[in-house]
Amino acid sequence: MDGDTTGAARGSLVRLLLVSDTHVPLRAQRLPDELLRETDRADVVVHAGDWVDPATLDLLEGRARRLVGVYGNNDGPELRARLPEVARVRLGGLRFGVVHETGAARGREARCATLYPDLDILVFGHSHIPWDTRAPGGLRLLNPGSPTDRRRQPYCKYMTCTVAEGVLGDVVLHRLPRH
Repeated sequence: MDGDTTGAARGSLVRLLLVSDTHVPLRAQRLPDELLRETDRADVVVHAGDWVDPATLDLLEGRARRLVGVYGNNDGPELRARLPEVARVRLGGLRFGVVHETGAARGREARCATLYPDLDILVFGHSHIPWDTRAPGGLRLLNPGSPTDRRRQPYCKYMTCTVAEGVLGDVVLHRLPRH
């Protein structure tokens, strides 16, 4: 796990943008402007995979103060060479993990608690369906949905939150306008 270089040393609030399943250019030609504005405001951008296009990774790497990302099942060899399957990072005193797939919704909390006993927060993607639950033992599971492919949802989504002194707060699921 990376050292806690964001927030803990200065005891300040860390603003996170959580995103997954961008699927550019398959589901959208580009990332929504609102998401890019949030990228500029965030201290850390977390992307839970299925970028599809390396140019999207380049774009977020160039705009984000700090980017934590993983590859997804739709990401090819170039993205897999640049990103891990699972990322771990300490932010604001909490242990975060990022992964694309967690398996079926049924039993997810218990399964993830077993697979990731060293984490406080697990950010995941794949389903395009927002998720916010707690596993036995307290692991918080967050899926921000997709900002470009709403899949069985009425709107495309992304998530923001804050973390400071070991407390996750202000978890907000944002819906994007329909195009």
